[in-house]
Amino acid sequence: MRRTRNAKIVATLGPASSAAAMIERLFLAGVDVFRLNFSHGSADDHRARAAAIREVESKHGRPIAILADLQGPKLRVGTFAAGPVELAAGADFRLQLDPVEGGARAVTLPHPEIFAALQPGTELLLDDGKLRLRVQRCDARSADTTVLDGGRLSDRKGVNVPGVVLPISALTDKDRRDLAAALELGADWIALSFVQRPEDVAEARGLIDGRAGIVAKLEKPAAIERLDEIIEVSDAVMVARGDLGVEMPAEQVPTLQKRIVRACRRRGRPVIVATQMLESMIDSPVPTRAEASDVATAVYDGADAVMLSAESAVGRHPAEAVEIMSRIIGQVEADPLYRQFIEASHSPNLPGATDIADVVCSAMRHAAALLPARVIVCFTYSGHTSLRAARERPEAPILSLTPLAATARRLALAWGVHSVQVADLTGAEQIEPVAAELSRREGYAESGQPFVAIAGMPFGRSGTTNLMRIGMA
Repeated sequence: MRRTRNAKIVATLGPASSAAAMIERLFLAGVDVFRLNFSHGSADDHRARAAAIREVESKHGRPIAILADLQGPKLRVGTFAAGPVELAAGADFRLQLDPVEGGARAVTLPHPEIFAALQPGTELLLDDGKLRLRVQRCDARSADTTVLDGGRLSDRKGVNVPGVVLPISALTDKDRRDLAAALELGADWIALSFVQRPEDVAEARGLIDGRAGIVAKLEKPAAIERLDEIIEVSDAVMVARGDLGVEMPAEQVPTLQKRIVRACRRRGRPVIVATQMLESMIDSPVPTRAEASDVATAVYDGADAVMLSAESAVGRHPAEAVEIMSRIIGQVEADPLYRQFIEASHSPNLPGATDIADVVCSAMRHAAALLPARVIVCFTYSGHTSLRAARERPEAPILSLTPLAATARRLALAWGVHSVQVADLTGAEQIEPVAAELSRREGYAESGQPFVAIAGMPFGRSGTTNLMRIGMA
């Protein structure tokens, strides 16, 4: 079973979409990657959903990726003795580490790491940015603040400290337990929240130990300041626009999205654009025109995937949201202007060839365009060859052949890649006949039509893309 579009769809499972029949319906509607949100639900819930995904995968013969999204640290105020309070602009308000009966003048903030990072003049955001405070005086256990933007504040609302690197790991104790559960159920990707620096990704990589790819969620201004370093150590990236839009001015998010997508393209890292893409479809059977344009913009920019969150997890129309997203992608990719944008992105946005794999993949794109090839066949073990091919954004579809189910599933996230699990090759003489047979079998080419094949020799060694063959199906 093949898709005819290049950009992929990630859909979050939740109460509205946990039934096996609904998971299959979502897959048939166009989902390539299912997201399990470990901020909600139990390990048993996620285990059951993963099992249902694998049943759909087996039934339809197309690899499906599972993305386990870890919650990350949640920084929250304490509780209020008499219920929610109203904080007026200009009022004094105290945050303190020691327990206190919360009220209109003070509340407990049980996070010593926040106090360790505060300085006079630092601003804090409460309740997703609805309230804003400025620190006047602070020490290791308290902070006296002035309310800049007031409003209603209730128990355990979130706290954001924009522009400050907090001395805190991206992995809480809960995350470590959830990570173990996600790896046990066979997650292909682990999404890491609260990434502030490359060391956060390195910490997670040590625990994952190659069992899944790492998606760094970019939602903190500190991460943007070290963007290239974080992309370098990650396997993929998510533009988490919800939290990013809380900690940074909303008008900066669109340009940041484009900057992140371009940076990921340069490094050949899959990039997901997420949050509120079809938000109105939580209740409505159709999206707004602005939402349709938002999805289209991400596709025009060259994102590998676009993501549904609450729309598919708790919305009233999960399958319809997927279908509409798939139609938007198809409409964009059929637009001649889309191809012009993709071609223009090769220079100067993508670097010149820096190693043998770059040279081979650049030659592949040009050869495929000149022929023109019906399909590009990638023989890969780790997925490296197929990701290099996807970075080139060729006009021909990419047929990725791998002996590893884990690699085939992980590549479900990558732009334009259709993965098939096959027996491992034993010699270069097999490349052309196997590529020809699979191109015909998977419906990409008819007998006598041209294809371009790339591979790495010796087989089975990651990162050795060094060979290109041109043949006829």
